[in-house]
Amino acid sequence: MPVVAVANPKGGVGKSTLATQIAGYFASRGHTVVLGDVDRQQSARLWLQQRPAAARPIGLWDVNSDWIGKPPREATHAVLDTPAGLHGWRLKDVLRLADRIVVPLQPSVFDIFATRQFLDDLAEHRLGGQAQVGIVGMRVDARTLAADKLHAFVDSLGLPVLGYLRDTQNYIHLAAHGLTLFDLSPGRVARDLEQWQGICAWLDGAGA
Repeated sequence: MPVVAVANPKGGVGKSTLATQIAGYFASRGHTVVLGDVDRQQSARLWLQQRPAAARPIGLWDVNSDWIGKPPREATHAVLDTPAGLHGWRLKDVLRLADRIVVPLQPSVFDIFATRQFLDDLAEHRLGGQAQVGIVGMRVDARTLAADKLHAFVDSLGLPVLGYLRDTQNYIHLAAHGLTLFDLSPGRVARDLEQWQGICAWLDGAGA
């Protein structure tokens, strides 16, 4: 079973947004998906509670900040939303379970510094290079100097950059209703779905 963890020790970088969207993508492909939330804020769990009965089902992977067990056996795909400050035994547990780790990164010098250290920690703790790591730029306005600095930073990492997602209210409005881009008619969110093409291609390599 492919397990995708969304992780970055910096708070407010869009981990829950990415985790719920990834779960929605897998569900749109007809997979049996579960979503776990290790963050104390439980944003992903709250999102699941808002999800309409008519939407493609996404189950709950029952984890918490003190315990990360294996996903339910009936699931074919699992997504894990992790907390800010991920380190120590929690990081090791995530690495033990995850096939792929998606690292969201905003165009901010503080986010870049925090993420640099986290990526170094990932490289040190990964067991035999088991988990593949990919970067997703979040809330990126390509016209800004901050975006240029973000591009320069990720180009230096030697890791795949899966995509850059724009700053749009679409994600906020969808989250309030427990929905994702992949629950809507493609024509309504065509620009955003285009930005997800590289991310989806990489996720498909996780066993979709």
